[in-house]
Amino acid sequence: GEVVEGCRLPVLRRNQDNENEWPLAEILSVKEIPGRKLYYVHYIDFNKRLDEWVTPDRLDLKKLQFPKKEAKTPTKNGLPGSRPSSPERDVRKSLDLNVQSASAPSRGKTLPTPKRKAEPVSLATQVTAATPVPSLPSSTETSQASVFPAIRDSFVIKSRDEHEQLTTNGTPRRLIPSQPGRKRKNCGGTDEMVKVFQNNSPRCSTIYLLPGEDSQDSSDGIPSAPRMTGSLVSDRSHDDIITRMKNIDCIELGRHRLKPWYFSPYPQELTTLPILYLCEFCLKYLKSLKCLQRHLTKCNLRHPPGNEIYRKGTISFFEIDGRKNKTYSQNLCLLAKCFLDHKTLYYDTDPFLFYVMTEYDLKGFHIVGYFSKEKESTEDYNVACILTLPPYQRRGYGKLLIEFSYELSKVEGRTGTPEKPLSDLGLLSYRSYWSQTILEILMDLKSENGERPQITINEISEITSVKKEDVISTLQYLNLINYYKGQYILTLAEEIVEGHERAMQKRHLRIDPKCLHFTPKDWSKRGKW
Repeated sequence: GEVVEGCRLPVLRRNQDNENEWPLAEILSVKEIPGRKLYYVHYIDFNKRLDEWVTPDRLDLKKLQFPKKEAKTPTKNGLPGSRPSSPERDVRKSLDLNVQSASAPSRGKTLPTPKRKAEPVSLATQVTAATPVPSLPSSTETSQASVFPAIRDSFVIKSRDEHEQLTTNGTPRRLIPSQPGRKRKNCGGTDEMVKVFQNNSPRCSTIYLLPGEDSQDSSDGIPSAPRMTGSLVSDRSHDDIITRMKNIDCIELGRHRLKPWYFSPYPQELTTLPILYLCEFCLKYLKSLKCLQRHLTKCNLRHPPGNEIYRKGTISFFEIDGRKNKTYSQNLCLLAKCFLDHKTLYYDTDPFLFYVMTEYDLKGFHIVGYFSKEKESTEDYNVACILTLPPYQRRGYGKLLIEFSYELSKVEGRTGTPEKPLSDLGLLSYRSYWSQTILEILMDLKSENGERPQITINEISEITSVKKEDVISTLQYLNLINYYKGQYILTLAEEIVEGHERAMQKRHLRIDPKCLHFTPKDWSKRGKW
């Protein structure tokens, strides 16, 4: 039979080690060019960014599977779908349901402590916040998202009673004075005290968690699940055959050529071009090098529009208001969508601020990455979308963007969390940042009068501006929480300490709060921003 859209078969590709492999792939599209056919394939169980056009000689026709003959799939508004459904689309639907159902328990209720290892869950569900009290279901990690690969196993926290809510009448002593002059919204929820003490080994310490009085309920409503209809979260019901395929072949941005990973809604007539040219300062898209050169004679920008709110060395951050600089913001979203799969693009950029990180040289301020942020977030989101452009990836810039987002939250006097779901690479970066930030604090604690030093989870959250649920889920992820003689304790094993020190030695790029010149605005008082 003929290979048609929806067919599945093994397709030859080179893996990271440059070895041949034959993963199962789905044919998403077929096109004829003079002399031969080309097939657009999606490798099942691989990220969409690896999708590509392949020649017929890379298809294993002996193992061809035809799509199931089904009635046309109904879409949201009752009209028939554009193609027969494939197993992969069903998996995608169930995955989205998983994400929505992976909710934290509602306030005032507790989950029984699991008695067995938790089942592995998809990366998307792993981002969900931990419960407000530390009697938490444990989670396992399915990918190499480990900052310290040695600690991968799930664990169980045993409480005295499987269903017991963690409360006590004793108020914990606060040993870390709160920083003067910083008002902060109450984190709400438990105020567990943590004790740190040195074991026999000077490289190993243990920490106790004791609950505070307010652990029963929290005045702040803790959302029961990550918000899937968020400001920039993609609505997968529009995930049709068009948006599943990359539509731009190559983007030239300054001295870089970028190969997009995903679909982005650039105008249709630009999708047939071999190269799409972007002005690297205003991000305007142009169809030819000649048009770009003509544009550069007229474009006065040598940096993003908006205010420069941070500069240290060659690194600067610019704050751009999505209402005042609409065209720039929309062009930035179009570029970012090439490398972000989970987020959709809204042309309404008014409710957002964009923080663009640049690197300076004599030609100007070159965009490295950015994050966007709602002017008013009802759910403590301090990041909506976040991206380091591919030429700058794996060099520490992603963590710098994350660190900067938390520095802004510190100035605002509140805790923050990124909007869910995070991409696979986003989750890796956040896990790593949270782990390093929290371990930095725990290892810096000094004992007083021979007493074991103590800290509460609320205090960790206050110092770092990391939302409490993210603190708890990170402590769990690092497998630090244990239950000992009626108390929660954290044990910093030697390999964790060593792994952390190695990671921090490699982390040369850091945000210097003294170089930040930023005054937060109260957007709630500005009728229409």
